[in-house]
Amino acid sequence: MLRVVLSFFGAIFSWIVTASFFIALVVGAIFFMYSRDLPSHEQLAQYAPKTISRIYSNEGRLIDEFAEERRIFVPIDEIPDLVKQAFISAEDKNFYHHHGFDPRGMAGALVQAVKSRGESVRGASTITQQVMKNFLLSSDRSVERKVKELILANRLEQSLSKDQILELYLNEIFLGQNSFGVAAAAQTYFNKPLSDLAPHEAAMLAAMPQAPGRYHPVRAKERVTERRNYVLHEMWQNGYITEAAYKSEAALPLRSVQNGDFPAFQQQLPPRDYFTDEIRRQLSREFGSEEFFSGGLAIRATVEPDLQALAARALQRALERYDRGRGVWRGTGQTIAADQLDSEEKWRAALASAQVPRDIVGWYPAVVLSLGANDAVLGIEGEEGTAELPAKDVQWARKRLENGRLGPKARVASDLLAVGDVVLVRQMTSDDDGSFVRWTLRQVPEIEGGFMAMDVNNGRVMAMQGGFSYQSSVFNRATQAQRQPGSSFKPFVYAAALDSGFNPATIVADEPITVNTPQGLWTPKNSSGKFYGPTPMRTGIEQSRNLMTIRIAQDIGMDTVAKYAERFGVYDQLSPFLANSLGAQETTLFKMVAAYAMFANGGERVEPTLVDRVQDRMGRTIYRHDNRSCVNCNQPTLPAGSAPSIVTNRERVMDAITAYQLTSMMEGVVKRGSGRGVQLSVPVAGKTGTTNDAKDVWFIGFTSNIVAGCYLGYDTPRPMGEDAFGGTLCVPVFNEFMKEVIKEYGGTDFAVPPGGHFVNIDRFTGAVLGPDAKGDNVIAEYFRDGQSPSGLSAVVDGGFARIDPATLPMFTSGTSDQGQAVTTSTGRKRVIPKKADFGTLSSGGLY
Repeated sequence: MLRVVLSFFGAIFSWIVTASFFIALVVGAIFFMYSRDLPSHEQLAQYAPKTISRIYSNEGRLIDEFAEERRIFVPIDEIPDLVKQAFISAEDKNFYHHHGFDPRGMAGALVQAVKSRGESVRGASTITQQVMKNFLLSSDRSVERKVKELILANRLEQSLSKDQILELYLNEIFLGQNSFGVAAAAQTYFNKPLSDLAPHEAAMLAAMPQAPGRYHPVRAKERVTERRNYVLHEMWQNGYITEAAYKSEAALPLRSVQNGDFPAFQQQLPPRDYFTDEIRRQLSREFGSEEFFSGGLAIRATVEPDLQALAARALQRALERYDRGRGVWRGTGQTIAADQLDSEEKWRAALASAQVPRDIVGWYPAVVLSLGANDAVLGIEGEEGTAELPAKDVQWARKRLENGRLGPKARVASDLLAVGDVVLVRQMTSDDDGSFVRWTLRQVPEIEGGFMAMDVNNGRVMAMQGGFSYQSSVFNRATQAQRQPGSSFKPFVYAAALDSGFNPATIVADEPITVNTPQGLWTPKNSSGKFYGPTPMRTGIEQSRNLMTIRIAQDIGMDTVAKYAERFGVYDQLSPFLANSLGAQETTLFKMVAAYAMFANGGERVEPTLVDRVQDRMGRTIYRHDNRSCVNCNQPTLPAGSAPSIVTNRERVMDAITAYQLTSMMEGVVKRGSGRGVQLSVPVAGKTGTTNDAKDVWFIGFTSNIVAGCYLGYDTPRPMGEDAFGGTLCVPVFNEFMKEVIKEYGGTDFAVPPGGHFVNIDRFTGAVLGPDAKGDNVIAEYFRDGQSPSGLSAVVDGGFARIDPATLPMFTSGTSDQGQAVTTSTGRKRVIPKKADFGTLSSGGLY
């Protein structure tokens, strides 16, 4: 009997051993099979997570962020123990004791699944397994993925420490609301750094990994609270907090940014603007989009926030002033349905979702709630109750009718508005004491423009506004809009001439020119339509004479002009057509302002930059704009009265005397010419630009240390009217901006370079005057040593026929190898260059 019993149990034991052997063999084979061709876990040792790139102002204030995933990397030794303990309690309480996987946890999950018949299935993955799944594997629920996860988790435990694994986990994990990693989540949910989190807040973050898509702190508040309290209970059970702390923390309500308990972190950042978006565009091109959006870069911008706000305000006022003068009402195009207007809660919610710009200081979205016989009642975002819009506030405008024509001027509010219209308003205040007068209608102008200011010595862009409102249009008209610079290009023609032997007193013929072109005869004119005869070159630029500019360009050659324009960076390649001497070829405001800076600094190359320095996630500088070296900065002390000695090897793009002569001539533009609207207390030079039909208007001016430029025009070019000039539209923007700038940055007389001497000249005739000459006609011109002032005996006509205006239609012509031969009324024969030398002549600079 005993033998039978022993034989029975022996057989069972043999079966168990054999079964165990085969199970082990099968399991081993499975693990061996899946262990091949696995991704390398060793790459995690060099893991660089996707983190936020941040832009800081010149003062070090955070002004913008860019990221594909909102993540802030925090080293493990800087993560508070409370946060680590909360996640370990929620996800893997045996984390510091297992070797990558937790058999007890797996068994418990299996038992729970069996008991619930599959209705309750909880995860049994350790933190190490989750790291492998998040980094190297997919998230699908399959036996194959689970086996690979176990293999890699075991390998990872052998190559990284527990703290290193936990660091990867806490910085990579997705916690909802586009937040990756615990630091970003703490900002998103509580607007706090990790060090300021209370136990219940750390527990709420630790509750999120279970179902970040479903655990919304508002929509699933009860579910999140229950999970948070479970985590707190586990923290107590694991000895991380006391029972009293557990009970008191669990009794607290669930508080979050999303529920309105804390201000949102994003509200601490100013609205994104043209400046930071242009940094994004440029650095994405320089470093690549992936590195910019996920590299954790620290970017120190050159922007001066106060000047940026000033630039935006000055440009916005000019654009709105022009648009309001046209008197056409367009509104926002947004409406709110009638059924959303029957309660304040509804219309406020609808107004909050209206797609209208909110980055214009002092402007507010509003909705027309009702219309009376004369006035309108508005509901205004951010303002309590309602407000009245009086009839007189609409009487400046008229609506465009369905047939495209303009209707009559509005007399009452209902002539312009309808119930449900979303509009923009601002407060009108008293000029005397700033007290509130009434609400007034506003609209985003149809006309657009750009403005930019930079330091002439180092190229640091201090302010840049690319349009009326970034939220209305992200297209940057300072850097992206290709426009004709018109007469603001003329200084480059004059610079080329001055370096070619001309001087400010050189006499140039201001007489008619007729050119045979592919489009027919071209007879360019001055903006006044008049001809002034032989005129000093200074007057040519002060009064923006087109005919003189064309003759100068023809005399020195358009190839020479093109080389100068390209050397200054205005164009990559300027077509050598005469029309381009009047600014017919398109360029950007960004390039023009940078080029004018080289006039102001004495002719040295300066590269414009929006960024002073870029550091990578480890704090290493990977880009620095200023690469000059300081000779004596390492000395502990400097002798009294001495300053740091900076060595620069900047390229000289033009002769210093040429730069000063040109600057002096452009001072005349401001004092006596088209830019005389500039009213500043320091010396200023500059040049206006207005193209044919006033499709583009410009002004670029500079002091001894700051250059600023303005451009205005419709995005689809069209005439702006007979009263539109660079001097009337852009000069006021420059004036408003620079009046505030010089209060801080000042300005001095422009530096006179060595190697020249002053001579008194009659600015009307170019005649040399004595050293004691005085009067409005006397100008002290700077000449190179050894260079004689030119007189009336030599008149530059560019090789064109000198045609008497009275006989302009009376000429005979023939052809030659050189081009069109013209016989003037005086019998003098001159040759007009070939057609191809003139390019497209339908547009160009006027004034």
